[in-house]
Parts: sequence; C-alpha cells; structure tokens
Amino acid sequence: MKRTFTFEEARKLVPAVRERTRRALSKFEGLGETGDGPHGDEAKGILVAWAREMSELGIDVKGPWLVDFDSGDGYWCWRWPEETLDYYHGYDEGFSARVRIQ
Repeated sequence: MKRTFTFEEARKLVPAVRERTRRALSKFEGLGETGDGPHGDEAKGILVAWAREMSELGIDVKGPWLVDFDSGDGYWCWRWPEETLDYYHGYDEGFSARVRIQ
C-alpha cells in the first residue's frame, strides 16, 4: 500500500515503527549466528516479516531497519536506533545524501 506522508503524519508513525523494529531486531539478535549459518532462513523470515509490516503502513523499506516515508517530493528517512524523524533526501538520492531536517 503506497502512500505519501506529511512530515507530521510520518513523525507520528515513528514510535510504532521503532517498536515494531525493536521487536523484530530482538528476535533477530536472539538467533545468535545469522546469514548462511544454521538460523539463516529464520533470520531472513524475521526481516521479511518486518518489511511486510512496514509496507502495510505504506512505508518504503530501503534496507534492514531502514525506512523512507514518501513525502511527495522526496523521502523522510529513518533508521534504527534513531529516536525521531530527523532526515530527508530526494528521490534521486540515497541514504548517504540525506540531510538533517531543520
């Protein structure tokens, strides 16, 4: 479900995103070894489930524990463990080009 967010709408969703991410990350870290090790499929499943939760909120997943909220002009950008929504980047720019919101 793709959607656009005002800054205020995105900002209000951050606590829910943080909590869902914290829960997924806790499960992920509880596996111990990840990747191609004995828990690789389970780790991938946790990431896929987390990404699905974010997508259901209309949020774009850009990587593990990294999401973008489409503003209609670019993206409000958040990643774990940030407390608040503090960054923005344009559509043609990626995470490395994000700038702090004034």
